[in-house]
This record gives sequence, structure tokens and C-alpha cells, in this order.
Amino acid sequence: MKRINQLTTPSFLVDLDKMEQNINDTAELCKINRKLLCPMVKTHKSIEIANLQKAHGATGFLVGTLDEAEKLVQHGFKDIILAYPVAAAENIERVIELVKKAHITASFDGIDAAMQMQKLLIKEKLTVDYLIIIDCGLHRFGVKPDKAVDLAKELSELSTLTFKGVSTHPGHVYGINNLSDIERVAQEEIEALEMAKDCLVAAGFVVEIVATGSTPTLQFAVQNKTVTTLRPGNYIFYDAIQVALGIAPIERCALTVLATIIANPSENIFIIDAGSKCFGLDKGAHSASLVSGYGIVKKHPELIVEGLSEEVGKIRATQQTSLKVGDKIEIIPNHACAAVNMSSFLLGHRQGFVEKMIDIDARGGTNRKPW
Repeated sequence: MKRINQLTTPSFLVDLDKMEQNINDTAELCKINRKLLCPMVKTHKSIEIANLQKAHGATGFLVGTLDEAEKLVQHGFKDIILAYPVAAAENIERVIELVKKAHITASFDGIDAAMQMQKLLIKEKLTVDYLIIIDCGLHRFGVKPDKAVDLAKELSELSTLTFKGVSTHPGHVYGINNLSDIERVAQEEIEALEMAKDCLVAAGFVVEIVATGSTPTLQFAVQNKTVTTLRPGNYIFYDAIQVALGIAPIERCALTVLATIIANPSENIFIIDAGSKCFGLDKGAHSASLVSGYGIVKKHPELIVEGLSEEVGKIRATQQTSLKVGDKIEIIPNHACAAVNMSSFLLGHRQGFVEKMIDIDARGGTNRKPW
């Protein structure tokens, strides 16, 4: 077996021991609190990793794209939730093909996309379960909690759609920078779901599912009695943003990019052979900036990833360093979900020895024709 320091660069690495611990810990947390775990697949876009999550108790999967959904169904997964509304006939037709093979739950925050789906479902004589998306503060998708009943009444007129519950995503948590504020956002998340459920129940609707998901607020939401389903994604890898938020220590970050120092143009500047096409340009989600630089250089706190071109990066040494041209370094990306999408595979290792290749086989465009 090769050591990771013998690999060509750039290489996308995943520490299997850390990833498996992260998966197990979150699964156990949900089990102890009697919550269903339905992880977000967009973080890893890998059937192998989804199978590992399923083996640890995941009951279904949340998807960000139809490609992810199709790939999961192709490999025998039977319970898929669409995170966002799907609109336009060409896209809805793909959903309908999935409905014929698996249990697909749609998500709506308005009547228009639902009416478009209704037309095609009638034609195919099919029905679909759905969740109403609640806005708990991110102000992206969703209706205000007190407007959930109005939308539910509109959607109840569509005979092919069956109401199952509500969902939300507290993405605005990435706009804060300490644990006390994370708890505050989690409380907003919970209060929005509780209000929506209470209003719906009072109006005569049966609310079976109350779903939410973000890695930062998981520790708080999992304890709430109203929430039935948790849908985190980033927890399997963690990243520099999660470290900045105080959610995970550096030691729990499983994903790194291996890069080689290829130039030393001045005393404190080094150039590496990995750039924005490996790390992305994130410094935080939803326009927030939580970190300095574009990743954490493992074992080298004196280094900052100061800038990125497409294929190379600039490292600045803030103190004396022993590094030289030809040395290899591991960098924890700011945003693991975006970094994984840059590669077709990850190299899984234990104790520094490469054990396997993990395909990133549910990325966009992997499972459909262009027309």
C-alpha cells in the first residue's frame, strides 16, 4: 500500500477512521434521541458513502439534485426526499420516473411548481408525498410558519399530492461565529417548526414529519420533541468553517487536499499545485465570511492559504517554517461539500496508508442524457 506522501498531487484524501467516527457519532446521537436520520447527499455525492451511512442507521436520504436522486435509486435506495421544489416538465418527468421505482417525497414552498407536477402525475396516474418548506430565518426557500396553513389548504386541492409534514434549513447559522449564537439560531429553527406544526394541527392537518437539518445546529435540534427527522450533511467530513464555528476540532476533519510546494518566489511565500479548482473560493456560506484564507494547513499553523488561482495556490508563512520546494502538505478545505464536488474520487486512507478509492459517482451530469 502507498503512503499518502507518495501520491501525486493534487489528491483528494479522506481519513477513513475519522469519517467513520463522524458517521457513527451522529447516527448514535439520533438513535439515542429517537430521531430519524436522513443525511444530505450533496456533501459527498458517493454511493459508497451513502451505503455506509445506511449501515449506521440512515433511514432515507435528502438530495440536492435529481442526478443524486437518480443515482441513489439506481443503486437500490428506496426513500428519497427532494430538498427543493422541482419545476418545468422536463425536470418533473425525471421525478416521475423515480416515483415509479422508489418512495420519493417532494418539497414545496408555493403552488406553482406543485401544479406543474400535478398535471404530469395525473397523466401517469401517480401520487407523491410532500413536505412544506418553512422559512426559519435563511429567507431562501420556504413560507413563514404562520402561512403554512394557507399553503397547505391550496395544495390540498391537488389530488395527486399527499401532505406529510414540514421541513426547514437554518442555513443562516453560517452567518454567525460562536456557539451561543448557534444555539440562538437553533432555537429560531425549532420555534418556526413548532409554530408551523401547531397551526397545521389546529387547522385539521396531520403532521407526520417535522424535519430539519444543518450540522451546526444538530446538537440542539436533536433534543427537541417536535422534530422527528434530522438531515445534516457536512458532519461526515467537517471542514475549516465548522472548526471556525466551534462545531468540530481540527482533529475531526476527515477531508483534506494533498498538495506539493512547487515554488518559493520569496522568503515567506510558497506556491502549491492546488488552486480554486480543488478548494473553491468559499470563506463561509450564504455570503458570510468566517475564516481567513482558503483552508487550514495541517501541522503548520504558521501557514495561511492566502490566495488561489485556478490550478495553483499562494501560501504565506507568518513565522519561520521548515518547508521547501518539493514538500507535500495537507490542507483542510473551508467547505468540504464544495471541494468534494471538484473531484471524481477520494483516496481513503488509514494511518497514512491508502486503502481504497471512493468514487464520487452522483455528481451532476453523471446519470442523464443532455436531452
